[in-house]
Amino acid sequence: MSKKKKIAILFDKKNDWLISYINKKTLKGFVKKYDISFHKNPNLVKNFEIVFVLGFTRILGVDFLSRNKICMVIHESNLPKGRGFSPVQWQILANKNTFTNCLILMNRGIDSGEIVLKNKIVLDGSELYEEIRKKQAKKTIDLVKKFLKTYPKFKVKKQKGRATYFRKRSKEDSELNINKSIKKQFNLMRIANNEKWPLYFKYRNKTYFLKINKTKK
Repeated sequence: MSKKKKIAILFDKKNDWLISYINKKTLKGFVKKYDISFHKNPNLVKNFEIVFVLGFTRILGVDFLSRNKICMVIHESNLPKGRGFSPVQWQILANKNTFTNCLILMNRGIDSGEIVLKNKIVLDGSELYEEIRKKQAKKTIDLVKKFLKTYPKFKVKKQKGRATYFRKRSKEDSELNINKSIKKQFNLMRIANNEKWPLYFKYRNKTYFLKINKTKK
């Protein structure tokens, strides 16, 4: 019996929200074909056939790329536009609800590798943070599954056009402007995380924090 190819899925320990969605249960159709393992420490990811790097906020060096056969990342923008940080959040703030989702080969640059597969993330404009993440996770899983289903057969396409970059967001980006309407700031409210980066506003030298939820119907 031939030896299973080793597949690693690497999460950023500081940005590991995808762990609750991507596991052996959601990839159960591929467990028999591949030896799949999950990691948070990149130093322990060595000698893998394929590494999917998901949600990583740090640049992995040449050494990491060289010690594994194929390293891939998923980025939620129509590359080369929108490289960098938090592409879904920045595009929602630009009033977009449909985003291109790209599976790309990793290289030394930031989100500049060749494109292997694409799909679309489609929102209806009412989703809040958790709902957005759930739809994003589903499309991420779909790309991983599609690649594993046909591997080792796959084609690549170079990115074309002028690259643009999104900056890293901080907790301060969740500040509401008390002089603007809720309607004008609704997209900012949609992407707020009630626990990690909640909405807030400042008034009369005080800071007030808000949480946003919605009815199920």
